[in-house]
Amino acid sequence: MPKSIVAYLTKRYLRFDKEQPFIFLSALLAFIGIALGVAVLMIAMAIMQGTQKEFEKKLFTMNYPITIMPKYENNVNKELLNSIEKKFPSWQFSPYVSAQIVVKAGTSMQGGLLFGVDFEKESKVNNVIKSALKSKELNRYDVIVGERLFEMLDSSDKLTYMFTKTEASGMALSPRMKRFKVQGVFSSGLQAYDKAYHYTTLESVRKVLRLKKDVYDGIHIETPNAMSDIELLKNEIGPHFRVVGWWEQNGNFFSAMELEKRALFIVLMLIILIASVNIVSSLLMTVMNRRSDIALLLSLGATTKEISRIFLFLGMVISVGAIVIGVALGFGGIFILETFDIISLPADVYGSSKLPLDLLMSDFIMIVVGAFLISIVASFYPAYKASKVDLLQVLRNE
Repeated sequence: MPKSIVAYLTKRYLRFDKEQPFIFLSALLAFIGIALGVAVLMIAMAIMQGTQKEFEKKLFTMNYPITIMPKYENNVNKELLNSIEKKFPSWQFSPYVSAQIVVKAGTSMQGGLLFGVDFEKESKVNNVIKSALKSKELNRYDVIVGERLFEMLDSSDKLTYMFTKTEASGMALSPRMKRFKVQGVFSSGLQAYDKAYHYTTLESVRKVLRLKKDVYDGIHIETPNAMSDIELLKNEIGPHFRVVGWWEQNGNFFSAMELEKRALFIVLMLIILIASVNIVSSLLMTVMNRRSDIALLLSLGATTKEISRIFLFLGMVISVGAIVIGVALGFGGIFILETFDIISLPADVYGSSKLPLDLLMSDFIMIVVGAFLISIVASFYPAYKASKVDLLQVLRNE
């Protein structure tokens, strides 16, 4: 059978039939269902990936790409810092000491974690602190706090810090206390960090807690390829220190987000699966309505394979057309959501009032290929039934 005849019959069967309007309506519903399913799936995947990327950016900033911490009785000290700075000159290093604290201003109190850092080094590995410094030089007992905490403590510029490390006072133990002056406020975009993290100079924490000068609680490291560079670092310093990447500190969180993304993909793909059922019903009705045409083609020498090819091609036209329209609607929806402030988010929670969108090429390919395969599989059964039309019975009844 010439290809032109296949194309002609496909076009003919796609036309609106006044005698059998439900066939056309069923095909139209299948077309609309697949198109909307593809568009919704693209937008949903873009939102999920954009949200994950936004949280990753925030957590990456405040958790640092790589952190070296002590293991067993080994101390992170100046000697180790000098060694790795010489070995990896292109990386940025920020040693720190930390202490659990309770901060008090007036009658308000809040627990948190105080980091003692070298602000010159810290600003190279932490853009949030770099923005908060604004070329300021912090002296001893100056502190930078989160914006959310600053508001909770009535914007007081004098804060009293109570350290969990105690000291003898008469016949009892009392916490060490020191007043700090607020010299800057940072905003990471995540309230948990803005309420809990405080930054001051190394000398301040060492002085209050009476720590040794060249000993640290850890070293924060900025490197462009943390996931591969972490192995180089482990090989360099050996098993005597603990080396942790930011993805390991938040592994459960991102695993949960990835699982949620996959579950959403499967659920929304069911929309396309349901729409493909309309393809089956539409093509089956077309087969039943065109039995005489099929019998005539068989009597003129058409093979059963050629007959099945007509209806398979018919299903492909509906599917591919719907996927193309769905992709256009999906990209259009993403563009509109990115350009116009249709959906506003609380900036204090998400760090941005705009809806984060980022459609990965891998997700896009999975959506298109998945929709195409589901739609084509749905066309096989009607094409098979068309090839099994009994020529003699149809001609006898006609």
